[in-house]
Amino acid sequence: MDLNLIAVIVGIVEGLTEFLPVSSTGHMIIVGHVLGFEGQLADVFDVFVQLGAILSVVFIYKERFARFFTKDGWDINKGLSVWHVAAGIVPVMLVAFFLYHYIKEYLFSPFTVTIGLFLGGLLLMFAEYRTKGREAELVDDVDKISIRQAVWVGIYQFLSLWPGFSRSGSTIAGGLLVGLTRSAAANYTFVIAVPLMFVACIYDLLKNLQYLSAGDLQVLVIGFVVSFIVAYISVLWFLKFLQNSKLTSFAVYRILLAGVTYWYFYM
Repeated sequence: MDLNLIAVIVGIVEGLTEFLPVSSTGHMIIVGHVLGFEGQLADVFDVFVQLGAILSVVFIYKERFARFFTKDGWDINKGLSVWHVAAGIVPVMLVAFFLYHYIKEYLFSPFTVTIGLFLGGLLLMFAEYRTKGREAELVDDVDKISIRQAVWVGIYQFLSLWPGFSRSGSTIAGGLLVGLTRSAAANYTFVIAVPLMFVACIYDLLKNLQYLSAGDLQVLVIGFVVSFIVAYISVLWFLKFLQNSKLTSFAVYRILLAGVTYWYFYM
């Protein structure tokens, strides 16, 4: 298949799934296997499309990110602060750093993704079940999140180190379980995703930069732009969706996809 077409397809998949609770890593592994797009170029390409998705969130939350560079952005008592963000990402960043090679070596396969998709779907269902009828008690504004809640969301984020579990799925479900509404949990999830994913992408890029050539630039740019556009639309749609809908449909999709993935690769 033409590399430019693969770039468009993978860019769309990354943009659609990066911030939805369905596991972008899981989808990228599955799509990469199906398209035969694997190896060093694929690894670098994955980093570029993730950077495109990250940039879309920076644009959507540009005022909030700009605030982090002001005095109020460091004040723990004046809404979502740098400290709230740090509480949600520093622990998982440290663990991910030490487990990086193990995860890449042993957990990046369709089988592990199948497990992650299934268990992550159950987690979303459980979170919805536990908060049913308690919506009025939940924190409905990201600026009212406590440090304790931020830390617990970060702990739930450990689950996302298993491919297929989904970073946004684990943190949004975790947010529900620690007393946040779907919208508040999603907004917090998207904000903390930027520094976390940026660091992870730069780390991956530096490790694979030597495998790049000038001829790869066009493919990388196509993937980056497509991912940015699709992710921008996807995030805005998802935030609107959460205002009146539950996460159950995503849970069902994950479980069905887990079944299809297992059937396709192992039956």
